[in-house]
Amino acid sequence: MTVLSSAFTLPCGISIPNRLAKAAMTEGLAEPGGRAGARIARLYRVWSAGGAGLLLTGNIMVDRRYRERPANIVVEGDQDAKAFIGLEAYAAAAKSGGAVVLAQISHAGRQSPAMIAPEPVGPSAVEVKLPGGVFARPRAMSEAEIHDVIARFAHTAKTCVGAGFDGVQVHAAHGYLISEFLNPLVNRREDGWGGSLENRARILIETVRAVRGAIGPDKALSVKLNSSDFQKGGFDFEDCKRVVAMLDAEGIDLLEISGGNYEQPRMMGIEGPQPVFEGDVRETTKAREAYFMAYAEEVLKTATTPVMVTGGFRSRIAMEEAVDGGVALVGLGRPLCVIPDAPARLLAGELAVLPAFEATLKLGSGYFGPASTSDLMKAANGFAALAFFYRNILRMADGKAPKRDMNLLGALIAHQLQERADAKAM
Repeated sequence: MTVLSSAFTLPCGISIPNRLAKAAMTEGLAEPGGRAGARIARLYRVWSAGGAGLLLTGNIMVDRRYRERPANIVVEGDQDAKAFIGLEAYAAAAKSGGAVVLAQISHAGRQSPAMIAPEPVGPSAVEVKLPGGVFARPRAMSEAEIHDVIARFAHTAKTCVGAGFDGVQVHAAHGYLISEFLNPLVNRREDGWGGSLENRARILIETVRAVRGAIGPDKALSVKLNSSDFQKGGFDFEDCKRVVAMLDAEGIDLLEISGGNYEQPRMMGIEGPQPVFEGDVRETTKAREAYFMAYAEEVLKTATTPVMVTGGFRSRIAMEEAVDGGVALVGLGRPLCVIPDAPARLLAGELAVLPAFEATLKLGSGYFGPASTSDLMKAANGFAALAFFYRNILRMADGKAPKRDMNLLGALIAHQLQERADAKAM
């Protein structure tokens, strides 16, 4: 018996049957209008049968104007009968294997692609620093729009819980809207929503309060938060620890530690050395594998909220070390796009190490030039490798087995063509 098999009860009273979680990954499976349909239900039935105790959905958007990608599920306004039935079927499929399921709710902010949002919004008019015209220059939100976003998060949360989800995760990481407000490089406001960290965190705290009021005390409320944006002058780890204390005071049920944004995509495994904190020898297996474990260990010293860590875990021993060290849940992402029953196999002792597909895909000089040339080249190679996982998600949604080998250039081209077709269809 492994410690990973032990149940964990969240502060709200919901019991998660084991310590492995399927992390949030964008799916791109909405039907026209942003509705949940048969394909996303089929995908989550596969993942639910895979043995993870907790499933986190990919981005469910609170505003169709500012999606993360064209075929995101969108839950806004009053749901018509067809849309709500689709959402119920989605939740039921995800819970069919016995997992607890949280809907990740999100607003993409300035990271909404130009094909969707020719004028995205953000805390300030600060453009995403990536070439190619993928993202248009945003405009600064009015205070009325900020209050509208908070209300949208609450409405989406209430609707998802009403459809059968066990709770929600507020996405405040990876450079999406709430993360943008936290980042002083992007948030240059001079009103009550900018400047001090307390002001920059105001949208997050008010969103958390509104969502809790909408879903009640017996449903799970999680937040995904960056440990750092990894940008000089941006949201850093000291900021993170202070925001964690704010979230502790709000009584959330689960905090997921992550990091990075599209300009510094650490969440994709494109990262520098792990930080070294005082007294930390960084010799454990979990420290070598997990992107954000060092930050989580520091957070655990003071946080009262249960902590989940995602990113880079591949060996069962590293996952066990993390749980033994105080982590409530270990999140697994990309391996589940290729081995959807990996959690069950880890728990049964059939697997000791998950294949690191992303490492294999990045061997050699990469696809857009030497991977070591610049952060831009690293990001380009990272997005190319991600196409492999995106295509496997679509395969499972269509009832097909995932592939372990794929022509990455072909996968990337197919992914880009699909995004353009979805943008027209949605």
